[in-house]
Amino acid sequence: MRVILPYHLRTLAGVGAEVPLEVAAPVTAARVLDALEARYPMLRGTIRAYETGQRRAFLRFFACEEDWSHEGMEAELPEKVRKGEEPLVIVGAIAGG
Repeated sequence: MRVILPYHLRTLAGVGAEVPLEVAAPVTAARVLDALEARYPMLRGTIRAYETGQRRAFLRFFACEEDWSHEGMEAELPEKVRKGEEPLVIVGAIAGG
């Protein structure tokens, strides 16, 4: 499968925009992040909180052009993402006011 990281996480991990990963079934956001953090330990704690394992508030997950940020970390990702036809996109959200 493929994961697209935001610029600041690409820089931290020293990778390009798209990262190929092998993830065992069932392919969930939690398992994708487990594989990503195992391969790039410097990303631990940047995408999800150490204490809870939950997605950090200012990061969003998109799969097949749909927002999967609130689907739960154990929800199985769409088939096209699991097969690598579409990437899981992690986007840094912007807040202000």
